[in-house]
Amino acid sequence: MTLKKSCAIAGVAESRLGVVPDSTVLTLQAEAMVKALAEAGLEKKDVDAVFSSGNWGRLPQLQISEYLGIQPSYSDSTSVGGASFEFHLGHAAAAIQAGLCKVAVILYGSTQRSRQERRIFEAHTDLGYQYETPYGLPIPVGAYALAASRHMALYGTKAEHLAELAVSTRDWARLNPIAYRREPLTIEDVLNSDMIASPLHRLDCCLVTDGGGCVVVVSPDIAQSIPKEPIWLLGQGESHSHAQISEMPELTITPAKESGERAFKMAGVKHGDLDVVEIYDSFTITVLLTLESLGFCKPGTSGEFVSNGRTGPGGEFPLNTNGGGLSYCHPGQYGIFLLIESVRQLRNECGERQVPNATLAMASGTGGVLSSSSTCILGLD
Repeated sequence: MTLKKSCAIAGVAESRLGVVPDSTVLTLQAEAMVKALAEAGLEKKDVDAVFSSGNWGRLPQLQISEYLGIQPSYSDSTSVGGASFEFHLGHAAAAIQAGLCKVAVILYGSTQRSRQERRIFEAHTDLGYQYETPYGLPIPVGAYALAASRHMALYGTKAEHLAELAVSTRDWARLNPIAYRREPLTIEDVLNSDMIASPLHRLDCCLVTDGGGCVVVVSPDIAQSIPKEPIWLLGQGESHSHAQISEMPELTITPAKESGERAFKMAGVKHGDLDVVEIYDSFTITVLLTLESLGFCKPGTSGEFVSNGRTGPGGEFPLNTNGGGLSYCHPGQYGIFLLIESVRQLRNECGERQVPNATLAMASGTGGVLSSSSTCILGLD
């Protein structure tokens, strides 16, 4: 059984991003959906499946469908953190392949910045964190700091390696007119920024913004008649291994190892075939661990892999080309924006940051505290 070319992405859009105090999570999702459906040449009445994730409200899936005026025949509220939307794409493909729906919208919205709903430095009091909170571990940043410390201890990874990634990502953001942070950034700036949870500095950490997004997924027959070139799902894999960082089997190996292997096998492509790679960058260390777990480089070598501007504009490995969660936006669960940017790169719609002749892209999401992963490989017909 394979999901290869069982569905295509027909439209993508963001809502307004950054600080949007006059919006709610519902209006941000609606704003993005209206734009994405228009791009796909479809109307709300065509939508028969709704996929969403978020930490807002009671029964959010019911709320967003009611607000949008959609009574779906298929619904999925899988919520595994920032990777949820890559999970959703695979689930939408399976539902379409089974004949359960034809037009699905994947939605997300968050007002975490304007309403101060989220912090990256807080303690949890529920029972699941009984082995962490009593010792003062801040979640999620402390969990990622533990993984970074372990990687440094095992392999000699340096803070400069993490900083180099932040700088290259900012260089991409400077080419993106809607990125939240576009001012120049140097390695020294990163290293001199406040220490949040050692060894992670403030500029090793993602943004905290408002924003929403939508991805419209359609069946192959509908894909043949949409206005823009369809972007096909070629391979998808997913996995999750733990909830709390204290239960992570190995701090330097993420579930991307399993999700990536499945995605590559399904798509029938190799690492070197990819033109664009979009990897969840909640923290700089997230990217280094994911690159290794996906097999782009050997364990312990990701620091050198991203060095010398290799992943920035003009580099040989275009990575997080919109500026990523570090500089473009990060409304809490960033994974939907990995898909949006992948589609735009494949459609040659990215202006100054466009990767030439891009025909194959990867979007790999991470959720929780390195807990969940889904990897999607997308391509042109």
